[in-house]
Amino acid sequence: MSAFDKLMAFQRDTQALGQIAGRLGWDQETMMPRGAASQRGDEMAALEAVLHARRMAPQVGDWLEQATATDEAGAAQLREIRRSYERAKKVPADLAKKLAQVTSGAQGKWAAARADEDVSAFIPVLREVVDLKREEGAALAAGGNLYDAMVQDYEHGTTSAQIAEIFDAMRPRLVDLRATVLERPTPKRLEGVFDEAKQMKLTRKLAKTFGYDMNHGRVDKAVHPFSSGSGQDVRITTRTSTSDPFSCIYSTIHEVGHACYEQNIDNDYLLTPLGCGVSMGVHESQSRIYENQLGRSRAFTSWLFEQMVEVFGDIGVPDADSFYAAVNTVHNGYIRTEADEIQYNLHVMLRFDLERALMSDELQVVDLEAAWNDRFKADFGYDVDKPSNGCLQDVHWSVGLFGYFPTYSLGNVYAGCLHQALRQSVPDLDQQLSVGDTTAAVSWLKNNLQQYGGLRSPLETIAHAAGAQPTHEPLLEYLETKFGDIYGL
Repeated sequence: MSAFDKLMAFQRDTQALGQIAGRLGWDQETMMPRGAASQRGDEMAALEAVLHARRMAPQVGDWLEQATATDEAGAAQLREIRRSYERAKKVPADLAKKLAQVTSGAQGKWAAARADEDVSAFIPVLREVVDLKREEGAALAAGGNLYDAMVQDYEHGTTSAQIAEIFDAMRPRLVDLRATVLERPTPKRLEGVFDEAKQMKLTRKLAKTFGYDMNHGRVDKAVHPFSSGSGQDVRITTRTSTSDPFSCIYSTIHEVGHACYEQNIDNDYLLTPLGCGVSMGVHESQSRIYENQLGRSRAFTSWLFEQMVEVFGDIGVPDADSFYAAVNTVHNGYIRTEADEIQYNLHVMLRFDLERALMSDELQVVDLEAAWNDRFKADFGYDVDKPSNGCLQDVHWSVGLFGYFPTYSLGNVYAGCLHQALRQSVPDLDQQLSVGDTTAAVSWLKNNLQQYGGLRSPLETIAHAAGAQPTHEPLLEYLETKFGDIYGL
């Protein structure tokens, strides 16, 4: 075997172990007995120690020095293995293990604190997570910016300064559009009690409608919807509310976007560094274009309205146009995942600024709730009513995902670029969506982006699919046109 072949064989086992770790996380969120949290933390820590040792194994360094690639995919494999190897060498093994153990336990403590509306119960473990992440960030940054080092784990090649520049350009137009829309009459909302079992039946139908392969996946319920896995085992979760079926429907479509990205990657890349989404920003572009530009479009909601009436009967709105307006209502609210397309990015920008402050030690964990509430009041104009609608609403910080939040808005930016290119390539897209046919749309995304996995860098991935370097302009133009039409601006 050549050095390249030896490296790839070793890497395949490492990737397989990583998938097992992911499955433990899925189980923890969906089925694990509540009393097993402590043991699960030990299990996750033990597995992370094995993974960390493999990622920085001396033979990996030797093989990287000796290996040569014969094609573009081989060169990309070496690039990604080298990036992982260099990162692993910077982080002490004991720290990696400790982080896995603490964040596993913190996840359960966050869920309990959220249920009890008790921030004080979560503060001690969050402080421990933040301290460990600062330590990890310092090791990765090697004298540079701690937060930039964290961003590289989710959107490599992008800095916090570049993200801030994009957000600063977007914020004024989003704020103006939000203010203008909120001055208009609010569309009629859905009414009724929506049986949760019926929601789950409909949501599985929608998952299949958007191309999710249930032979290699499943849909379960969790507190915070997510997608897990890659290749031949990709699972999603959603949540239900008897008063708000949109939470279930659009959480599902969102997670299906993530899952289809993973399912549609070229099988030649299975259990290799290229066999998963290239970055969280690109990943989010898929979930957001499925959820918003496709799933919340006037054309698709005309078909979805018929499905809703068939399943639930009278839903409180009289026709497809009213339903489209209800799906896209801009309204005051606290929850990022339930925010309309205009305000969603403002929620992300709030988190981006707060976590940067936490990592730079400008904000202390004990002051997080007050800082969150003050910023929310400044951005949205009203007070947070309870912690589960404020700083306890997201799971991300409990599991150490600092640097992750800005990729949500980067994903929206990327989705805007992809949607513009998709419309040009599929001129009769609305006609197809109006009968619940997403085939052309999801095939275009598979063929132009998803199948390549991690072959290219994040920006190159979007540029290759969209035919131009990404910019925030298509997203803002889409939002201004769409909501101008809905609200008669």
